[in-house]
Amino acid sequence: MLSLLNPSTGKLLISEPFLADPNFKRSVVLLAEYSHESAMGFILNQPSNLVVKDLIPDLWMADFPVFIGGPVEIETIHFVHRCYDKLNSGEEIAEGIYWGGDFETLKLLINSNNIQEDEVKFFLGYSGWGFNQLEDELVTNTWIVSDQYHQDTIFSNIEEELWKEVIINLGPKYAHVSNFPVDPNLN
Repeated sequence: MLSLLNPSTGKLLISEPFLADPNFKRSVVLLAEYSHESAMGFILNQPSNLVVKDLIPDLWMADFPVFIGGPVEIETIHFVHRCYDKLNSGEEIAEGIYWGGDFETLKLLINSNNIQEDEVKFFLGYSGWGFNQLEDELVTNTWIVSDQYHQDTIFSNIEEELWKEVIINLGPKYAHVSNFPVDPNLN
């Protein structure tokens, strides 16, 4: 199962359709860090009711939505971006997708309207797994792992449809899953 996660970052974790944990119901997680000891990532399709300027007042131009990255350390703010050419910082977690970077430079670029909403995504908290926890969840088919996605998927504004879109893009083996009802009792 570990081979599904190598290379270790940039994979998407797509929750199985009937996952009972409300934190991850029909979620798509971008895996930002992975080792045998732990893993962490950000839920891409759980928007909050906040925009960045609500959390950081000196980002007066930042009407960018803030997403719930996961249930861990929800008082922290994280970001992923695809504008290394402007920030010159961040850890590459997938081809052309970076985690973090120089926040002061990011603030200047946002306030001068030099970074657009489709270039950066902000998260409150993150999703985390302890020693062997993610591997155990993969064995029980809690997650589908994929590295077959376009950069635009990460920065998509169609949060409500993202899970379904990613499932369909996995191909015919999984496409039918996208039509499963949210509540199987309603079927």
